[in-house]
Amino acid sequence: MAGDTRHVIRRARKRETDIVRGLVRRAYAVYVPRMGKEPGPMLDDYAARIAERSVYVLESGGSIAGVLVLLPGEGSLLLDNVAVDPALQGRGYGRALIDFAEAEARRRGCPEMRLYTHETMVENLRLYARLGYVETHRVTERDYDRVYMAKRL
Repeated sequence: MAGDTRHVIRRARKRETDIVRGLVRRAYAVYVPRMGKEPGPMLDDYAARIAERSVYVLESGGSIAGVLVLLPGEGSLLLDNVAVDPALQGRGYGRALIDFAEAEARRRGCPEMRLYTHETMVENLRLYARLGYVETHRVTERDYDRVYMAKRL
């Protein structure tokens, strides 16, 4: 990992709801013009997600640098959202969050990790393919054109 390698990934705390929401909004803002609307993660209810213990944060240097949302599925774990503060991108935090998600899936006994991204987020599609994720299907849900991918663990 380039840059600061000292970080911790932990569950988000209720008092961090606004920080999580703000980070996600900054991270996904780049996609608004491309999609013509706010991506789904910008609309999520982070207070509820934190209360259900689905949100993790990557803390580095005393600040939250990244956010991860994991949702249980049948025989898999869904990587619902991974976001890194745009000011801190390029330091390996996104990869650290994805590695954490996969390790968590294994810890929970899930043989597969799943995720989806919007079809216009081509950088994400390339990244996930490089990490071993394979496209399983495409679907339009809630007016979003999503590409679903999975990785056997």
